[in-house]
Amino acid sequence: MNRALPAVRLRVPTDEDALAWHRAFAHPDVMEFQGGRTAELSVYEELTARQRRHDAERGFCLWSVLDESGQVIGFTGAQPWERSWGPTGEIEIGWRLGREYWGRGYVTAAARMTLERVREAGVPGVVAMVDARNTRSIAVTRRLGMRLAEVFRTPALQPVPQPTPPSASPSTSQDPQAAQASQTPQVPQPSHREGHCYRLDL
Repeated sequence: MNRALPAVRLRVPTDEDALAWHRAFAHPDVMEFQGGRTAELSVYEELTARQRRHDAERGFCLWSVLDESGQVIGFTGAQPWERSWGPTGEIEIGWRLGREYWGRGYVTAAARMTLERVREAGVPGVVAMVDARNTRSIAVTRRLGMRLAEVFRTPALQPVPQPTPPSASPSTSQDPQAAQASQTPQVPQPSHREGHCYRLDL
């Protein structure tokens, strides 16, 4: 017997939602497959502002997810996959919830609403890029009726050591490690992580 899903509401993220996202995603478990580190508030301020632009331009974005009480518990939504690897240019759906809301059906309910909205916006199909180790999100894609279409090796950014110019010698910096890092470019290197691409025709 299928469990009844909770009632959720989606809205275009407000300025205040940046702080709500920042708080909801502070738990390390939430960021395990998102680089492993919590992000600064400024990251979510930029992200929520970008979603408002996406909604105005495309009719969809990453929406804030609100529970039955009106509390912001995370986000779900859709946006173009803009990386140079993977399903470039296709519309990806995604989700992220605060740790205390896992396992209660919120993601499935919100993701189904996302599919309805992007279908109404004229999107013919969507993808979901999921880390191969992320069994919880893989289970969500199956509940949505998505199929595994491709497997990618995800590139990782690794520092390539470079000589430090005399004019920027760490000995003259207030933070030697930061000075060295600022001189060290990040370039894609081979990664052992697998990304699964799930697809669904709308």
